Formats: sequence, C-alpha cells, structure tokens
Amino acid sequence: MLCHYKLVFLFKNVHFTVCIFKNKVLCYHKNMKMKKFDSYAFCQRLIQFLGILALLGTFVLVIWFYHLGILNDSNALKDFVNQHRFCGPLVFILVQIFQVVFPVIPGGVTTVAGFLIFNPVLAFIYNYLGIVIGSIILFLLVRQYGRRFILLFIDEKTFYKYEAKLDTQNYENFFILCMLSPISPADIVVMITGLSRISLKRFILIILLTKPISIISYSYIWIFGGNVLKLILNH
Repeated sequence: MLCHYKLVFLFKNVHFTVCIFKNKVLCYHKNMKMKKFDSYAFCQRLIQFLGILALLGTFVLVIWFYHLGILNDSNALKDFVNQHRFCGPLVFILVQIFQVVFPVIPGGVTTVAGFLIFNPVLAFIYNYLGIVIGSIILFLLVRQYGRRFILLFIDEKTFYKYEAKLDTQNYENFFILCMLSPISPADIVVMITGLSRISLKRFILIILLTKPISIISYSYIWIFGGNVLKLILNH
C-alpha cells in the first residue's frame, strides 16, 4: 500500500512513524506493528467532550445573563431583545437547529430560554421553526449514514433499547406519543425513526402536528415550576 505522507518524530526516546494513506492513518514505531487510527472512536470522544463543554457554556451564559440583570429584570430583558431584533431571533433559531442535529446542548434549556427572552407567540414560532427544521435534518442524516451516525451521540445500550421497538407493529404510535410528550428523549427517537420504514413525508407531517404540543407543555412545566420554586424561596 502506497503511503502518501510520512511523518517521523521522537517521543520519550522512541521513534514513531505516522503514515497517511488515501483513506486511513496508521501510527507505529519500530518495536510494534502498525496500528490503525480509529477516527470513529475519536469522533465519539470528541462529541462527548463537546457535550460537557456545551453544558459548561450554558452554565456560564446563565450566570452572565444574571449579572447583566436580564434574568431577573423584565425591562432589561425587553431592552436586550429590542437591541437585537433581527440577529437575536436568527441566532436562536440556528441554535435550536444545531442542538437538535447535534444534541450536545441541552434542548430543554434553549426551549425555555426562548419563552424567557421573547414574547410567548414569537418564542413559540422560533422554537417551532428551529426544532422542526433540526428534526428533519437529523432524520435525513440518519437515513444517509445509518447506525454509525446515531452511535456518535448515544451508547450502544440505549441504541439497542430503542432499536428493538422498530420491530413492533405499533412503532409509529410510539413515535407519535414520544413527539407529543414533553419529557421523552425526542432526539433519540427521531434518530431511531430514521432507521424505520416511515417515509420522509409521513415523518414531516407527524413532526409538524405534534411539536406544538410538546413545545408549549414543556415550557409551561419549567416556567411554572420555576415560579413555584421562586415563591418557596422567597417565603
């Protein structure tokens, strides 16, 4: 096999050689056999790291907004939104699309944030657009790349748990119930559905009809729960 590029370097007094072929990378030293670089496993670890990074970033963002007074002052929140009339909604929709397609950002956090940042009608529209578009893209990616794409984001145990439901006759009903529920693992179910016999047209129809219910109910649960917690803490 012809090595297109070769890199030799010294690490801890051991000479390593990296060979780059057309579609794979091999790394070895003189006392070992060639070992293939597992790019798929690397991607899995990278996505896990990005997930942790996204959680930390969300936490930092919440603290920053709190110090700006955006989270505890309705007037400050309105001023912030008014200053970003175009960019704010566009960025929010893109974030929602991204968190659905690459579920490393907590989706519930961004959904509720929309209702805190924008007025209820606009928040629903922006959430709806982002989640629907993201779900369709995610479905198509799974149709294109299959199980390997799904396993980048979830472990094998979880994957096989949901994949087993594909063999049941009422999988479509299960899918609809998950899309209606505000507490179901929606992104996982969407990915699994990409492996099913449900057509793209049918999938889009179900998403369009069910997502309004789950978005509103999920946001209501968290906002109502937050208000109750605030009352308890104040007393």
